[in-house]
Amino acid sequence: MTAPREHRPAGRSGAHALLAGLLAAACAQMSAAAETEPSVARLISQLGLVESATPVREHPRWRPPRKIVLLGGAPREHLDAMTALAPSAELVVVHDVESAAAAAVDADIVVGLTSYPGICEPQIIEGARELRWILAMSAGVERCVTVPAVRERGLLVTNLRAVDSAAIGEHVIALALALARGIDTFVLNGARARWSREDAQATRMQVLAGKTMLVVGLGGIGTEVAKRAHGIGMKVIATRASGRGGPDFVSYVGTPDELHRLASGADVIVNTAPLTSQTQGIFNRDFFSVLKPNAFFINVARGGSVVTDDLVAALREGRIAGAGLDVVDPEPLPPEHPLWRAPNVIISPHVSAASDLPREQRWLVARENLRRYVAGERMLSVVDLEREY
Repeated sequence: MTAPREHRPAGRSGAHALLAGLLAAACAQMSAAAETEPSVARLISQLGLVESATPVREHPRWRPPRKIVLLGGAPREHLDAMTALAPSAELVVVHDVESAAAAAVDADIVVGLTSYPGICEPQIIEGARELRWILAMSAGVERCVTVPAVRERGLLVTNLRAVDSAAIGEHVIALALALARGIDTFVLNGARARWSREDAQATRMQVLAGKTMLVVGLGGIGTEVAKRAHGIGMKVIATRASGRGGPDFVSYVGTPDELHRLASGADVIVNTAPLTSQTQGIFNRDFFSVLKPNAFFINVARGGSVVTDDLVAALREGRIAGAGLDVVDPEPLPPEHPLWRAPNVIISPHVSAASDLPREQRWLVARENLRRYVAGERMLSVVDLEREY
């Protein structure tokens, strides 16, 4: 375990301890007085990040942090920045769940990804009796909100929604175009050095321009998907749980109870909704039964929203034309799983957020939220524990 930390040797004199305390308090006040950097403010506006309604200092469990546990590490510049933002806190970096659980026993804040192994494993959260804030370095937080201690203690949870939305939006369009134009067939033939007009003629190709895309979950990712689909000439409709508002390029925004009605008329259905108790298994046999046989189903959210056996059956029976999946259930997908052998499926291994862009945005948002927490200000991207996202 590597541990950039503030060392506090035993046996200090009273005067030494008093001076150290005064210096720490002064540094904390300087940090609290700092303002959002202009470049970070522009990023917040660009991503459409939302502030909490009240300052975090009004949260019943808030206090200036004493210890921060970071699972997975970070570039040195960001570790240094975190130390500067919370000078009175000990920063401990760990690289596995067992070390995180041991270090988090007296931690105020845990930071890291939420996918397994991540910061929201029960052994970390349940044992962290001083925990105040879970800083999730990803958008999905279903592993966090299902840990009983999170709700029981009313822990603050924030995520990094919208940070990777543009890359994921492009991944969706890539999957949709690949399915529509039969690219998966031609890639396989290319690997076999096979030039086959017969295979091309047997591949049912579609044009997406003028067709309808349904985006299920019109949040940050869904909006980026809709923008790109509109850009290639598609009509875009959507559902969202928070209301019927949407951008001009989305022609209709419905509620979740309209899912089947809207899906029945769509040519491409894209899942970008968070995994919650309401979205678990919503893409099931009943859902696939209402789709048009030329429809494509794309999932870049969470595999748990899909009943995988029902999807396999729909593909094998020709009730849908194909599926593009960046997430599956189970994950990783075992080699013997029938989904690998279902027709017209493209699977990527949960990588839609990957890109050649710097990962700076992720850390800039995390650092800004840490600055706000230390200062007791309004936090960004606070997870609603009742809604589970």
